[in-house]
Amino acid sequence: MSAPVENTEVENTTEETTTVQEVKKKKPAQKKPAKKSNKDADFDAALKLMAEKNKAAPVKNSKNAPKQNNKSNGQSASNGTHATEDPLADLPDLSKIDRSKVTVVDPHEIRLLGHGLLRHGQTNPPSIPLDLIRPAEGFLPGEIQPYIDNNAWRTSSAEKRDIERLEADLYDSVRKAAEVHRQTRAWATSFIRPGVLLSEMCEKIENMNRRLISESGLQAGLGFPTGCSLNHVAAHYTPNAGDKTVLGYDDVMKVDFGTHVNGRIIDSAWTVAFNPKYDKLLEAVKDATNTGVRCAGIDARLGEIGAAIQEVMESYEVELNGKTHQVKPCRNLNGHSINPYQIHGGKSVPIVKSSESAKMEEGEIYAIETFGSTGKGYVNEDMECSHYGRNIEVDHATLRLPSAKSLLKHIDTTFGTLPFCRRWLDRGGQTKYLMGLKQLVDTGLVTAYPPLCDVKGSYVAQYEHTLILRPTCKEVLSRGEDY
Repeated sequence: MSAPVENTEVENTTEETTTVQEVKKKKPAQKKPAKKSNKDADFDAALKLMAEKNKAAPVKNSKNAPKQNNKSNGQSASNGTHATEDPLADLPDLSKIDRSKVTVVDPHEIRLLGHGLLRHGQTNPPSIPLDLIRPAEGFLPGEIQPYIDNNAWRTSSAEKRDIERLEADLYDSVRKAAEVHRQTRAWATSFIRPGVLLSEMCEKIENMNRRLISESGLQAGLGFPTGCSLNHVAAHYTPNAGDKTVLGYDDVMKVDFGTHVNGRIIDSAWTVAFNPKYDKLLEAVKDATNTGVRCAGIDARLGEIGAAIQEVMESYEVELNGKTHQVKPCRNLNGHSINPYQIHGGKSVPIVKSSESAKMEEGEIYAIETFGSTGKGYVNEDMECSHYGRNIEVDHATLRLPSAKSLLKHIDTTFGTLPFCRRWLDRGGQTKYLMGLKQLVDTGLVTAYPPLCDVKGSYVAQYEHTLILRPTCKEVLSRGEDY
């Protein structure tokens, strides 16, 4: 999810598993039972754990999570009587899955995202919550990049290793959130095609994230709404109710979504473009993001990282309709630090050269993201707003509308300080809330984040990774084989 500089303004092609009716119709031929393979045993174990988990009482909120009521997101915070349709109803029932139609991969096998194989013993398509197939030693780390030069000593420091052992719970939380992100986006590539309705695409991505992460109030769930900004729109667009926008062959779409465990957010994004004429644009932005990741580290100056990103991105050109465009970084968009339950943590990572002298510090988590444009390389707020977030700096304001008071209570108990969108308010049973939402924005209790747009006719691409500056190394948490 992008961090703008202050004051700047389907088609369902998912491979289906066998339905319950088809299972009933197909009577297997009588034959001697074969000896179960290790994969079958793993699958049965996952089923058993799932059954036990379903019988268990709901997990209580951790002491570090914001206060959460007992109502689900499918109920109205005001009266608790409105229930929405189960958003996971269209996902496979593990007990009905035909094993011949899924692939079970042994834990720790290398992940080949986008090629059907997922690590951690997951099925294809994903159907098992990660808690049920968690390796005994914890979730596997992301890409490890050793520190160099003045920080090379950290790699072998016994003192720094001892500090890392104290942070085992933190690392396990962010790695779980990252693994959910990888598995969901790998599955999403199977149905993101020209003709897909963007609202349906976002719902499917979010519902899969909820399932795999075992959504539980503010303990685990979605970090922010799924962005699917098209063409000249750089960020902060997700469909509102009634939006019938369809993805086209010539569109450039930025897919940006977040997951979190105990408030530890993974923020990662990639760009989808079917027409090969955009390949150089995507290549430029991916290279620039990877440059930012390489330059990040303890004591790295934020302004110098921006200069390196700018140099790489501006070295690319893309030809569109007979005209050659230099790829320009969107100079008023930035990467950012991430705090618990706070997507923008206070520090910004520019993507152009700047005089910013602040340094990265040990233990910090950053989203390194870059935006490259064929337009002016400068964005402004435009279009209908869909993204909102609680303003952590404003605790109280006079509210005259009862709907505003009810909505604020729902926001505080359901989302806390995590960003949300109007689709999520609809999903939570909120109705006729627009006037109340406007008053919350006008009083400063809630901040609106309208879409950020370059000039019409231009094209913007984005790539983003989340990394953590561990005491002994840099870990790129969201890295996958796809990007």
